[in-house]
Amino acid sequence: MAYKNKGPRSGTRYKFQKKVRGMPKVNNMMKTFNVGDKVVVKPDSGVHIGLPYHRFQGNIGSIICKRGRSYLVSIKDGKKLKTLISHPVHLKKVL
Repeated sequence: MAYKNKGPRSGTRYKFQKKVRGMPKVNNMMKTFNVGDKVVVKPDSGVHIGLPYHRFQGNIGSIICKRGRSYLVSIKDGKKLKTLISHPVHLKKVL
């Protein structure tokens, strides 16, 4: 009997689909954030570096610190605080 795989990209066939294929613009790759900025997690499937788990898509969190080229983002998941390590391509600043 075959079993269903449960990898990190399972269940994302339509969630990570892009209308326009290709790499993002250079400005999106080099975005900078300050500590305490509010951001939305919006994964870009064209870049696999620092891709957050698909469960956190659309969540709002705050930047804790910078770690290398990526950022630590604190997100509230139910009653728990969770931290994500995400590349700036997958984050969008909230005004």
